[in-house]
Amino acid sequence: MKTTVLTSWSQFMNLTSELDGWAFRGQQKADWLLESSLSRYLRAYIEDRQAWRSREERAIRIFRRKAHNFLVHTDLLENDLRCLALMQHHGAPTRLLDFTKSPFVAAFFALERAVDDAAVFALNTPALWNNRAYPKENAKLTRDVIDPRIQGNLDRFFFCNTNSVIWFGEPTEMDDRIVAQSGTFVVPGIIDRSVQEILDGYAADEELLHKIVIPSSLRVEAMKWLYRMNLTNASLFPGLDGLARSIALELEIVWSGMSVG
Repeated sequence: MKTTVLTSWSQFMNLTSELDGWAFRGQQKADWLLESSLSRYLRAYIEDRQAWRSREERAIRIFRRKAHNFLVHTDLLENDLRCLALMQHHGAPTRLLDFTKSPFVAAFFALERAVDDAAVFALNTPALWNNRAYPKENAKLTRDVIDPRIQGNLDRFFFCNTNSVIWFGEPTEMDDRIVAQSGTFVVPGIIDRSVQEILDGYAADEELLHKIVIPSSLRVEAMKWLYRMNLTNASLFPGLDGLARSIALELEIVWSGMSVG
């Protein structure tokens, strides 16, 4: 994995413009591994990795048994990927990693609450989409073969936790947050390895992952640029909750010589 440490915000804009079609994920600490909230949670609280698979299965089963009380359309629970996306949407730890097709949305999530150096990871999704990159252990496990939107494939290729693969994409029906954030998901086949480790097992003649470190010294300038682009919690999380979360940034952004708000 190549790493670039930025020296200016303009460097970020120039660099990401070269990564046409890639997907991006922002993380508020540059030294965090590229892994799901489920992996991070299990690593922190469940020492026995052999139990991780059963714990994940139990969490999904409990959600499915109880979530119908709060849903108008309970069919969301029937499709595996839509169910995971719903869990992710409402804050449950899942194996899904939120990515976006916009490097600027990723930068916002990286920097919004960052107090140290942050990072944006760029994933070469065109190479994965066109099968220019494939798992060395089993080249037949292409993106189309393992597609978790096909019912049964999450059980067959992912929940078994034995296939060192990743898939990216969105559920067939996208909710308002995915639309607002130009979102997509990365789904790892093994939850006790980071995405970096899984991609190390891929055959490819091109770069698959690029880590862009944003030093804390660039945060103020970057957040002002993102604010000008209307990238706030209010725009990225439609609804009153997003608006309320966006007020924190209003405490920071004050234009010199102007009275705003």
